[in-house]
Amino acid sequence: MYGKGIAKGLWVTFRHFVNTYLDDIRYAGRKYLRQDNFEIRQGLKAQGAFTVQYPDEKLAVPERFRFIPFLVVEDPDHPERPNHDWCTSCGICAKVCPPQCIWIVRGSDPATGRPIPEPEAFYIDIDICMNCGYCAEFCPFDAIKMDHDYELASYDRTRHHIHDKQRLSKPLSYWKQIAPTTALEEAIERGGWEHPDIIKVMKKAGKEPVQPTAENMFAKPAALTATVPEPPAAEAAADADPAKAERLRKREEALAGKRAAEGGEAPAAAAPPAASAAPAAESKPAETLAPGGKPKFDKQAMLAKIRERKAK
Repeated sequence: MYGKGIAKGLWVTFRHFVNTYLDDIRYAGRKYLRQDNFEIRQGLKAQGAFTVQYPDEKLAVPERFRFIPFLVVEDPDHPERPNHDWCTSCGICAKVCPPQCIWIVRGSDPATGRPIPEPEAFYIDIDICMNCGYCAEFCPFDAIKMDHDYELASYDRTRHHIHDKQRLSKPLSYWKQIAPTTALEEAIERGGWEHPDIIKVMKKAGKEPVQPTAENMFAKPAALTATVPEPPAAEAAADADPAKAERLRKREEALAGKRAAEGGEAPAAAAPPAASAAPAAESKPAETLAPGGKPKFDKQAMLAKIRERKAK
């Protein structure tokens, strides 16, 4: 029947119009102001129109909301590396970005000139960014996240709409506040609240990273000093099993022989090879030998050889 669809659409509009006033009466003016009603406002059971007096009143955005990305840095009170970047300037976010709005300049060591895993400059053109979240999805270090700050309008796009590293950097505590559920899931997957690099260093040093829980989510990173319990000594395990003691003894001898061979020295049990290897080490000047007895790499000599080959 003609006009049936129009009637249905008008009925939906009229129903929302009436429910808006019913919700205002039900919540007595607390619908848009109390944070306790956030799930009701953003859920599927919400009724009525969502009209607020912006900017005096603002609706809280859901956790899954995504806008311009930002870079995660350590908190200023971090005991190991305050305000340190999580980003390693690997460039994956710039490669997967569909509109190509990310530019990264990798940092370098001022003494040696070698690249270091830190960004010297990081730029995002927010006018080009499409807020897809690919950069945050593909980042292997959880170093770039989607922000909730959507009030970025200005009259000058050349300076204000190209965000630099200083403006993009925000502490880890900020990410925990705007996305507590996602932050906790990522921390559990990493094995700690810290950056993956710091977790590796802590485990090598015998320290156990702070395990992520909802209770210590907003606690200060105290620390990073909990030691891992030492495993039982090999001697104690060997005394309980003589066969295992023999296997351990043979393994230690094999490792000692391998280390001695790599260092240019023979094992103590093999005296003749050590005597024959001594003259070979003495045949070269001491300054051209590495601590293990191996010849040092001479960069100037290598360049001279390359020049001679090119001249021929």
